[in-house]
Amino acid sequence: MSASDRTARRGTRSQARWIVEPLSEFDAADEQHERYNARIASLPTFADVERAAERIKHVAHRTPVITSRSADERAGARLFFKCENLQRAGAFKFRGAYNALASLTPDERRRGVVAFSSGNHAAAVALAGQLLDTPRIIVMPRDAPAVKRAAAQAYGAEIVLYDRERDDREAIGRRLSQERGLALIPPYDHPRVVAGQGTAALELFEDVGPLDFLLVPCGGGGLLAGSALSAGAKSPGCRVVGVEPAAGDDATRSFHARALQRTHNPQTVADGARTLSMSEMTFQLMLDHVSAMTTVADGQLLDAMFYIWERLKLVVEPTGALGAAAAFEHKIAMAGARVGIVLTGGNVDLSQAARWLGQQCPSG
Repeated sequence: MSASDRTARRGTRSQARWIVEPLSEFDAADEQHERYNARIASLPTFADVERAAERIKHVAHRTPVITSRSADERAGARLFFKCENLQRAGAFKFRGAYNALASLTPDERRRGVVAFSSGNHAAAVALAGQLLDTPRIIVMPRDAPAVKRAAAQAYGAEIVLYDRERDDREAIGRRLSQERGLALIPPYDHPRVVAGQGTAALELFEDVGPLDFLLVPCGGGGLLAGSALSAGAKSPGCRVVGVEPAAGDDATRSFHARALQRTHNPQTVADGARTLSMSEMTFQLMLDHVSAMTTVADGQLLDAMFYIWERLKLVVEPTGALGAAAAFEHKIAMAGARVGIVLTGGNVDLSQAARWLGQQCPSG
């Protein structure tokens, strides 16, 4: 990238920041500028990722990195799969959840926490709370995969159900936090959560060295943001690419519009990416550190998921296969490149997977 290109890119980012919170009146400029500076100052950095790595190193698994010649041939690149489907609680989410809970004061841990999640963050907070002897309430949608709801309950969490179509899970979480004096641990809009998620990519770079690309599934953007922080520090030339399901492409639209976009209850098999929007924090980190965004259709996603099951002998859930699907469908030009792919989770409902498999391979 030339100096002029870098200057232009920095200028675009600066303009985008003001799109998030546009000035309505000139006499409000100073106040809004102060709020903007405070928000930027509170963004997590790679130093926070390093501190998170130290905090979780004796608790979280250092998951393996898998390679496959058949996958390389299909993608036309050298692929390195970071297997967070083998993480505790079955997903990368344990990293951020444990880092956030372990950072609370003893009094905050004694009172307990509340989180809202479609599944993997729920199980992660439930397990982290169990390990840290912290009471936890989890707000989950009624249609969350049964395997994810069962995991959160098995780890001892109190479950509060809501309806995706009618209820606001964040409002429910805030109300419970205020009524019961609980610390709120959101799934991605939290600097300690983002820092914890970034440790997966940190380990990947430590294990395989510099990469040309890093493909990261994106829902609310916590993993994407944390991974980009690690890439910038450990492999500065690496292009970080976020991957969403086509039916839930709010982050991709936000990236191109340079303004935060929303979606409503996206219908996709990637249940971990059915978020309504990024947060201002993860949006800002995406603009600052992510090179590109792309999407894959549900059919392509399921094809990639079953390919990984069959060829790599790894059980991943649909959301976990987003990065692999982008590579297999050549969504980004990366022929011959070294490419890292985060397999984010393996908490798949097998009865649902059987139905998907029937759709992929109809009888007759």
